[in-house]
Formats: sequence, C-alpha cells, structure tokens
Amino acid sequence: MKTALNIAMLGLVSLWLFSCKARFSLSGSTIPEEAKSVSVAFFTNNTTLGKPSMSQKFTEKLRDVVSSQTSLALVKQNGDLQFEGQITDYNIAPVAIQSTDAAALNRMTVTVNVKYINKFDATKNFEQAFTRFTDYDSKSNLSSVEDGLLDEVNRQLTEDIFNKAFNNW
Repeated sequence: MKTALNIAMLGLVSLWLFSCKARFSLSGSTIPEEAKSVSVAFFTNNTTLGKPSMSQKFTEKLRDVVSSQTSLALVKQNGDLQFEGQITDYNIAPVAIQSTDAAALNRMTVTVNVKYINKFDATKNFEQAFTRFTDYDSKSNLSSVEDGLLDEVNRQLTEDIFNKAFNNW
C-alpha cells in the first residue's frame, strides 16, 4: 500500500513540475514559455585599438553560449529574444608596478554595450555596458597572448550577459 501511495505522490509532483509556466534550461536559466527563438546580431568593433577579429569572435561566443545553454532556435534576425550591440572599448594598461620604470602585470579590458529585447516581457529588456578584464605578465609579447586573453574576456562577458538576460543577475 505504501509503495502505491509513493508512486501516486511522485506522479502528482511530476505533473505539477511539468505544468509550470516558465521553461528552465540545464543551466538553471528561466526563459519565457512563449519564446521559441533567439537572435544575436553582429557586434561591431567601435574601438580604435582592438583587433579586427574581435567582433567576429565575440559574436560567435555569445551565439554559442545562448544556443548551448538554452533550447531556443538561433535565428539570423527578429528572434523572440534579441541581442545586439557593439564593442565600445579595448584597453591595455599597466596594473602592478614593479619598479619606477616597469610594470609586472598589464591588464586587457574590453567593454561591450548590449541591447536585449524580450518580445514577451518588456520589463526584462535592457541596454547596458559590460566590462571585463584579464591580467597578463608584462614581459609577454601582446601579439603572442592576445587571442587567448580575448577568449578569456569574451567568456567572462558572455557569461555576464547571459546571466543578466536569463537569470536576472
């Protein structure tokens, strides 16, 4: 008798969980049930010092994060949820002064301005600048470490953007 009661309770709990209005992804993000698609427009590079490939790498990273962490269909434009924007700042500066004429560490900083549109809930829309950085040894040649640094900064930025859009952080 107890086993039948346990099975019935498990069935009721399962039914209740699957009848929720919000859709959850494996990452823990909440996505409106009505949303079926997402579009990520090309982020232009409006910096003076950044590599020309920054735009392509950042855009692809954001597309990868959104498509791998949600079940939304990635479309070219006019998605139910939309991301657009530009890379607005790229900077290299010393951060850890070792002596009067040398820095021990340099910092690469990237800022991206993002506009997010949720067609189903305008209160979730935002336009915000996201800034992230990574430090590297000043003895390193920037051109030899720049791609790896940009990969790390892009990972941090896309994580922040995803969390803001889908986790209300």
